Amino acid sequence: MTTQDLSGRRALITGGASGIGLACAHEFSRRGAHVIIADRDEAHAREAAAQVGGEAWIVDLADTGDLDDLDLDVEILVNNAGIQRVSPIEEFDPDQFRLIHRLMLESPFLLIRAALPHMYGRGWGRIINISSAHGLRASPFKSAYVSAKHGLEGLSKVTALEGGPHGVTSNCINPGYVRTPLVEKQIADQARIHGIGEEEVVEKVMLTESAVKRLVEADEVASLAGWLATDHAGMVTGASYTMDGGWTAR
Repeated sequence: MTTQDLSGRRALITGGASGIGLACAHEFSRRGAHVIIADRDEAHAREAAAQVGGEAWIVDLADTGDLDDLDLDVEILVNNAGIQRVSPIEEFDPDQFRLIHRLMLESPFLLIRAALPHMYGRGWGRIINISSAHGLRASPFKSAYVSAKHGLEGLSKVTALEGGPHGVTSNCINPGYVRTPLVEKQIADQARIHGIGEEEVVEKVMLTESAVKRLVEADEVASLAGWLATDHAGMVTGASYTMDGGWTAR
């Protein structure tokens, strides 16, 4: 049984209705936190919130103009929401590039900005940014995703430096390819761009750099996020935790 080491804490998880976000919601709930699921998918957000005894915040985080004056009273913030588009730079839709940056870099900044005053007031807070191996390494055909994740890494480190004196930590988790709908949806695009069959994408594209030849499981990412939110991780800040089967060791 998981220790109730987050009892009394309020945790907001973006993109919490599926994939890594949903796994984090269950992990934080098991640890005793009150979980808030932020997602644009109302039906799945409410279903996820019911599963963990939490609440749903129905929001389109890519509509960043609505977040400028947000006041966010939580002790734990998990920036997880994300999308992927696979395309050569010369063919990349500029609006899709902007969308990815709004959702995956601008909105985390605005959520952090909204939460820090309350965290500072309590002298305790945890910012956990679900980055990627692509926050540390690049791959072709993912200009928007890679640049957004690299930006998130920088934002996380600045947050760590500013938040440290106030008891607030900020860290990134950097998984490789995780078994989620986000990964499954890009297989067809990867096959088309690389000129291979869809059944070959996982082996020849997604796992080619990994020493451990399997996809990461969402609950593995969630277990690390859960630990980073505890008092045991109070001296861990400004870090990037790889969970990529050895990909970034090369």
